[in-house]
Amino acid sequence: MRGIVSAAGYIPRARLDRSAITGFVGSGGGRGTRSVASYDEDTTTMGVEAARIALRSAPTGVRPDALWFSTVAPSYLDKTNATAVHAALRLDHDVPAFDMVGAVRSAVGALLTAVKSSGTTLVVTSDLRTGLPGSGDEASGGDAAAAAIVGDGDNVIAELIGARSATEEFVERWRTPGDARSKQWEERFGETKYLPLGDQAWREALKAAGIEADDVDTLIVSGLHARAVRSLKARLGVGKEAQADDLSSTIGNPGAAQPLVLLTRALETSEAGKVIALVVLADGADVLLFRTTDAITSWQSARTVDDQVAAGKEVPYGKFLSWRGTLTVEPPRRPEPARVSASSAGRHEDWKFGFVGGRSPETGEPQLPPLPNSTGDVPMADVEGTIATFTVDRIAYSPSPPIVFAVVDFDGGGRLPIELTDATVEELSMGDRVEMTFRRLFTADGIHNYFWKARPVLRSSNG
Repeated sequence: MRGIVSAAGYIPRARLDRSAITGFVGSGGGRGTRSVASYDEDTTTMGVEAARIALRSAPTGVRPDALWFSTVAPSYLDKTNATAVHAALRLDHDVPAFDMVGAVRSAVGALLTAVKSSGTTLVVTSDLRTGLPGSGDEASGGDAAAAAIVGDGDNVIAELIGARSATEEFVERWRTPGDARSKQWEERFGETKYLPLGDQAWREALKAAGIEADDVDTLIVSGLHARAVRSLKARLGVGKEAQADDLSSTIGNPGAAQPLVLLTRALETSEAGKVIALVVLADGADVLLFRTTDAITSWQSARTVDDQVAAGKEVPYGKFLSWRGTLTVEPPRRPEPARVSASSAGRHEDWKFGFVGGRSPETGEPQLPPLPNSTGDVPMADVEGTIATFTVDRIAYSPSPPIVFAVVDFDGGGRLPIELTDATVEELSMGDRVEMTFRRLFTADGIHNYFWKARPVLRSSNG
């Protein structure tokens, strides 16, 4: 038995009300909201958060022996982005980390390759969608990440029972290197290409699995071509009651991350013995059929997609534009920071990327950061804390001023002054509970300075 052992989605907390676009630009917009990556988030940081949830949700002792990271908006070219994810997760040095970047289809390709391979693979997909102000892509897009642990044995919660692909070269959506937005050919052309490819892959996948369309309990059809997705969904022979919500009205379409986000949500709400069909339209069609196993009854997500969707907080359209770099706002009148030292970061990888403290040789208390005389390693990334005090700094450099710094007392010992994120000053109080999240402090000379911040705890419906 081979398939998915654990899965997770990560939805940023910021939400843009689409109606705000119309009031600002005079066109575009629409109804509902879309998810927005904060100024200190990118596809790498979102991928880390999704992977952390997937690993926390996995059975004890499950650790990947490979990491594959897929995105169409990589933070680096030439340099591997997956290595930062690897470092933040504190994976063993012999676990290879590879990027599969550039095309939306690469994400489902990574998942499909993993389930057809051997070993335990952590597949991470992440996307940050944007477009010109007032455009359809801007309004309908969304930012998110997802992760799945693929493996064998009794821990598999969803077994792959059939998969087929159909491929054809055609230019429907494209973006050249350096372009900030995607371009799209006339919609009817894409529909005429996608529908026969989707039909073909669907029929062949059902035949390979030995099932019929009415055996499918949950149907997920994903893709950036909304018209083709709607048309194909209606002709696959699966009733509307089995067609999964694509979350487009709440988080939008997160592109490369959408298939695994929706698959994760289906697994979080499924029972044993159910057939879940994942259909992805992107430069062809890919169909993956899963059947949930008895193991799903004992699997529980550490943080569900629905909980994260419900926790959204509105962000003004102007702030969204400034976070995207479309609108330049007045920065604090302080020098921008210098680029981070590669040699220093390399010497302190466990602290900088893994948030691993030390232990005081005198008291045994956690030391943050670890001092030269520290003994042992104390992983702190999953430890919650309490705000002892905080201050608002409107002078220090920040891509999105002001900065809120807090002194955090961690559960079990350890105190650290640290930057807060995903929080407004008006909502903060001393005594608030916070959790750690992997973020980007700033970028200088093209080098991203990743570290950890604290944010208000999001309580799951699971407790």
